[in-house]
Amino acid sequence: MLARGDMTPDTTPLKLRLARDPADLAAAQRLRFAVFVEELGAACSPADRAERLERDAFDAVCDHLVLVDESRDAAALDHVVGAYRLLPGDRAADFGRFYCDTEYDLSPLRAGGRRLLELGRSCVHPAYRGSTAMYLLWNGLGDYVLDHGIEVMFGVASFHGTDVQSLAEPLSWLHHYHLAPPELRARAWPAHFQRMDLMPPEALERVRALAQMPALIKAYLRLGGCIGEGAFIDNDFNTVDVLLMMDTAAMSARHHRFYARRHEARA
Repeated sequence: MLARGDMTPDTTPLKLRLARDPADLAAAQRLRFAVFVEELGAACSPADRAERLERDAFDAVCDHLVLVDESRDAAALDHVVGAYRLLPGDRAADFGRFYCDTEYDLSPLRAGGRRLLELGRSCVHPAYRGSTAMYLLWNGLGDYVLDHGIEVMFGVASFHGTDVQSLAEPLSWLHHYHLAPPELRARAWPAHFQRMDLMPPEALERVRALAQMPALIKAYLRLGGCIGEGAFIDNDFNTVDVLLMMDTAAMSARHHRFYARRHEARA
């Protein structure tokens, strides 16, 4: 069972675990500040800026999957180089809501009565992008999903910037070719609903559309992910958000077998 201990081989300084103490959580928040606030221009409070932490009320009720480089300075909160925030459905029910509830009507997901997991705040330190960091995080996420019997994963994924017209082709591609089936099709709330069908299908070019998509979105699509209806413009985070959903039963057979084998090996 995935726990708050080490989940990676001894041959690497990179160790994957659930945050096990306040230092791990603070280091994840420090990484999030560097990526979302300093790099991507998200807004934050003066207090958070002074401490260089990106945090909110959800942090206390979530699990935090962290990738730690043991060669870095933990005392300086510099040791977390990758992070994923995980909120199981039962915990969200006790807390009162998911993070995505402010952007999307999640009624279709709740109505299905299946085990839900909200994913958020995924980030990797710039120096570790293109390495095994994201691979390790995805392996840890797969373990978590199997440990908790998760049936549907979901969360917002973001395009940088808020100029929707500059994103017309990738948004239209997602709408025309990756829209969720009705039973999973959460929809952006009307007050903030941004149409995604900005171009007709015949005007789209696949390679060009995919080239404009963030790597995280393409990774979900390769696993069989689908999207909700409508985008959400998040001015606080300087992003255009889309809601990605994954029915774990619909994952490609290759990926599902891979995670199941890893899970059995750890049992």
